[in-house]
Amino acid sequence: MFHRRRHRHREEAELDITSFMNLMIILVPVLLMSMVFARITVLDLQLPKSASSKASETDEPNKQIELIIRDDYFQVNFPAGAPVERVPHQDGEPDLPALSELLQQVKQTLKNQGIDKNDIVILSEPDTPYQTLVSAMDTARSFRAVVAASVVNAELFPVISLGDAPAQEASE
Repeated sequence: MFHRRRHRHREEAELDITSFMNLMIILVPVLLMSMVFARITVLDLQLPKSASSKASETDEPNKQIELIIRDDYFQVNFPAGAPVERVPHQDGEPDLPALSELLQQVKQTLKNQGIDKNDIVILSEPDTPYQTLVSAMDTARSFRAVVAASVVNAELFPVISLGDAPAQEASE
Protein backbone atom coordinates (compact mmCIF):
# COMPACT_ATOMS: atom_id res chain seq x y z
CA MET A 1 0.00 0.00 0.00
CA PHE A 2 2.49 2.30 -0.94
CA HIS A 3 1.27 5.33 -2.64
CA ARG A 4 3.52 6.49 -5.17
CA ARG A 5 4.04 10.11 -4.89
CA ARG A 6 3.85 11.93 -8.02
CA HIS A 7 6.64 14.31 -8.39
CA ARG A 8 5.72 16.96 -10.69
CA HIS A 9 8.57 18.39 -12.53
CA ARG A 10 8.44 22.04 -11.58
CA GLU A 11 10.20 24.63 -13.65
CA GLU A 12 11.99 27.45 -11.97
CA ALA A 13 9.98 30.64 -12.33
CA GLU A 14 11.93 33.45 -13.91
CA LEU A 15 11.74 36.88 -12.41
CA ASP A 16 10.99 39.57 -14.91
CA ILE A 17 13.11 42.49 -13.69
CA THR A 18 13.08 44.45 -16.93
CA SER A 19 10.68 47.07 -15.61
CA PHE A 20 12.73 47.41 -12.40
CA MET A 21 15.93 47.91 -14.41
CA ASN A 22 14.24 50.55 -16.54
CA LEU A 23 13.22 52.37 -13.37
CA MET A 24 16.80 52.27 -12.06
CA ILE A 25 18.23 53.52 -15.35
CA ILE A 26 16.05 56.61 -15.05
CA LEU A 27 16.13 57.06 -11.28
CA VAL A 28 19.90 56.89 -10.67
CA PRO A 29 20.88 59.78 -13.01
CA VAL A 30 17.99 61.91 -11.71
CA LEU A 31 19.10 61.40 -8.11
CA LEU A 32 22.74 62.09 -8.97
CA MET A 33 21.84 65.33 -10.74
CA SER A 34 19.76 66.52 -7.81
CA MET A 35 22.51 65.82 -5.26
CA VAL A 36 24.12 68.81 -3.66
CA PHE A 37 27.83 68.39 -3.38
CA ALA A 38 29.12 70.13 -0.29
CA ARG A 39 32.23 72.21 -0.67
CA ILE A 40 34.12 72.95 2.49
CA THR A 41 36.57 75.80 2.56
CA VAL A 42 39.00 76.22 5.41
CA LEU A 43 40.19 79.69 6.31
CA ASP A 44 43.53 79.79 8.12
CA LEU A 45 43.53 82.44 10.82
CA GLN A 46 46.14 83.72 13.21
CA LEU A 47 45.46 85.14 16.65
CA PRO A 48 46.71 88.71 16.91
CA LYS A 49 49.71 89.12 19.16
CA SER A 50 49.13 91.06 22.30
CA ALA A 51 50.06 94.70 21.73
CA SER A 52 51.25 95.20 25.31
CA SER A 53 53.69 92.27 25.28
CA LYS A 54 55.03 93.25 21.87
CA ALA A 55 55.52 96.88 22.90
CA SER A 56 57.39 95.88 26.03
CA GLU A 57 59.81 93.65 24.07
CA THR A 58 60.76 96.26 21.48
CA ASP A 59 60.42 100.01 21.27
CA GLU A 60 59.64 100.08 17.54
CA PRO A 61 56.20 101.33 16.52
CA ASN A 62 53.43 98.88 15.67
CA LYS A 63 53.74 98.23 11.90
CA GLN A 64 50.55 96.24 11.43
CA ILE A 65 48.03 96.82 8.68
CA GLU A 66 44.54 97.01 10.14
CA LEU A 67 41.22 96.62 8.37
CA ILE A 68 38.39 97.81 10.61
CA ILE A 69 34.88 96.73 9.62
CA ARG A 70 32.17 99.17 10.73
CA ASP A 71 28.41 99.18 10.03
CA ASP A 72 28.71 101.65 7.16
CA TYR A 73 32.36 101.67 6.09
CA PHE A 74 35.73 99.90 6.03
CA GLN A 75 38.79 101.67 7.37
CA VAL A 76 42.37 100.73 6.57
CA ASN A 77 45.07 101.79 9.04
CA PHE A 78 48.85 101.64 8.63
CA PRO A 79 50.61 101.63 10.98
CA ALA A 80 47.98 100.40 13.41
CA GLY A 81 45.81 103.27 14.58
CA ALA A 82 46.88 105.67 11.80
CA PRO A 83 44.05 105.89 9.21
CA VAL A 84 45.02 105.51 5.56
CA GLU A 85 41.59 105.75 3.98
CA ARG A 86 37.92 104.99 4.59
CA VAL A 87 35.78 103.00 2.12
CA PRO A 88 32.07 103.74 2.63
CA HIS A 89 29.47 101.07 1.89
CA GLN A 90 27.41 101.54 -1.28
CA ASP A 91 23.60 101.26 -0.89
CA GLY A 92 24.03 99.57 2.50
CA GLU A 93 26.29 96.86 1.03
CA PRO A 94 30.07 96.60 1.55
CA ASP A 95 32.02 98.06 -1.39
CA LEU A 96 34.45 95.15 -1.80
CA PRO A 97 35.89 96.23 -5.19
CA ALA A 98 36.88 99.62 -3.75
CA LEU A 99 38.36 97.89 -0.69
CA SER A 100 40.37 95.60 -2.95
CA GLU A 101 41.69 98.61 -4.90
CA LEU A 102 42.72 100.33 -1.66
CA LEU A 103 44.49 97.23 -0.33
CA GLN A 104 46.31 96.82 -3.67
CA GLN A 105 47.48 100.46 -3.40
CA VAL A 106 48.68 99.89 0.18
CA LYS A 107 50.53 96.73 -0.88
CA GLN A 108 52.19 98.56 -3.81
CA THR A 109 53.13 101.55 -1.63
CA LEU A 110 54.73 99.24 0.93
CA LYS A 111 56.56 97.34 -1.82
CA ASN A 112 57.90 100.65 -3.21
CA GLN A 113 59.22 101.46 0.29
CA GLY A 114 60.95 98.08 0.45
CA ILE A 115 58.49 96.63 2.99
CA ASP A 116 57.20 93.15 2.16
CA LYS A 117 54.10 92.59 4.29
CA ASN A 118 51.82 89.61 3.92
CA ASP A 119 49.81 89.90 7.14
CA ILE A 120 46.77 91.96 8.06
CA VAL A 121 44.63 92.30 11.18
CA ILE A 122 40.88 92.43 10.56
CA LEU A 123 38.97 94.06 13.39
CA SER A 124 35.20 93.75 13.40
CA GLU A 125 32.35 94.89 15.59
CA PRO A 126 30.39 92.21 17.48
CA ASP A 127 27.29 92.61 15.27
CA THR A 128 29.17 92.39 11.94
CA PRO A 129 27.37 89.95 9.60
CA TYR A 130 29.29 86.73 9.05
CA GLN A 131 29.14 87.08 5.25
CA THR A 132 30.64 90.59 5.45
CA LEU A 133 33.50 89.27 7.58
CA VAL A 134 34.22 86.34 5.24
CA SER A 135 33.98 88.59 2.15
CA ALA A 136 36.41 91.07 3.73
CA MET A 137 38.81 88.20 4.51
CA ASP A 138 38.62 86.93 0.92
CA THR A 139 39.16 90.46 -0.41
CA ALA A 140 42.18 91.01 1.86
CA ARG A 141 43.70 87.63 0.98
CA SER A 142 43.93 88.04 -2.82
CA PHE A 143 42.66 89.85 -5.88
CA ARG A 144 41.97 88.82 -9.45
CA ALA A 145 44.66 89.93 -11.88
CA VAL A 146 45.34 89.31 -15.56
CA VAL A 147 48.74 87.74 -16.14
CA ALA A 148 49.80 86.58 -19.61
CA ALA A 149 46.21 86.76 -20.93
CA SER A 150 44.80 84.60 -18.13
CA VAL A 151 43.05 85.56 -14.91
CA VAL A 152 44.82 84.50 -11.71
CA ASN A 153 44.42 85.21 -8.00
CA ALA A 154 47.27 87.50 -6.98
CA GLU A 155 48.31 87.51 -3.33
CA LEU A 156 47.65 90.52 -1.12
CA PHE A 157 47.72 89.70 2.59
CA PRO A 158 47.22 85.94 3.03
CA VAL A 159 48.10 85.84 6.76
CA ILE A 160 44.96 87.09 8.49
CA SER A 161 44.43 87.77 12.17
CA LEU A 162 41.04 88.58 13.66
CA GLY A 163 40.16 90.81 16.56
CA ASP A 164 37.53 93.14 17.99
CA ALA A 165 37.24 96.63 16.56
CA PRO A 166 38.02 99.48 18.95
CA ALA A 167 35.04 101.49 20.18
CA GLN A 168 34.03 104.33 17.89
CA GLU A 169 34.82 107.80 19.05
CA ALA A 170 31.96 110.30 19.43
CA SER A 171 33.39 112.52 16.65
CA GLU A 172 33.09 109.73 14.03
